[in-house]
Amino acid sequence: METIEYTPAQASALANLPLPAVHKLIERRLIRPRRLRTGRSIQRMLSREQVLYLRLEAEGVCLLPIAARRAIAKKIESSPGIDAVVLTEGSALLIQVKSVRLELDQELKKLERAANIVISDPEIMRGTPVYRGTRIPVELIADMLTQGARPEEILEGYPALDREKVELAPLYVQAFPRRGRPVSRPWAKQKPIHATRRARALSGAR
Repeated sequence: METIEYTPAQASALANLPLPAVHKLIERRLIRPRRLRTGRSIQRMLSREQVLYLRLEAEGVCLLPIAARRAIAKKIESSPGIDAVVLTEGSALLIQVKSVRLELDQELKKLERAANIVISDPEIMRGTPVYRGTRIPVELIADMLTQGARPEEILEGYPALDREKVELAPLYVQAFPRRGRPVSRPWAKQKPIHATRRARALSGAR
């Protein structure tokens, strides 16, 4: 059975933890990802259990002493499927894992869905990630949501999308950041309502 691993960016999106925090935990060796060499670069890859621990960090484990956090991370990695971690040094401490694993399972399904509905093709808008079957950049939709646009407003301007595709945009952008120099994003400073009206105008002109 193939073992699926995740990049730090994907782990950040799945764990609901800022990417700098993920890198900090790696540098402090609370988790030790596998190093994958591709050409001259080395990519750190995290296991499902390591992502699970990161999600626990986001939900409050980060408040514990560093020694306790290392013990929790080690126990989760060495015992896949464990429902809870019990620490007995000093005062007894019970860390529930099962419910967090179920939450992570749901996020994994969302990530898989997001990856399937977006494509990046050099022949389409110079490789800008767009929704499959359209020329709508997923970053555009994520930016509109960040600026405060509601999914209903976005769907008015982009009827080729549906609510699920709109709501998955931020997850995709966080999990699959574009490499290299920043690309031009003419929509970034545009207010959502203006973008919606412009989209309707362009649709009517075709």
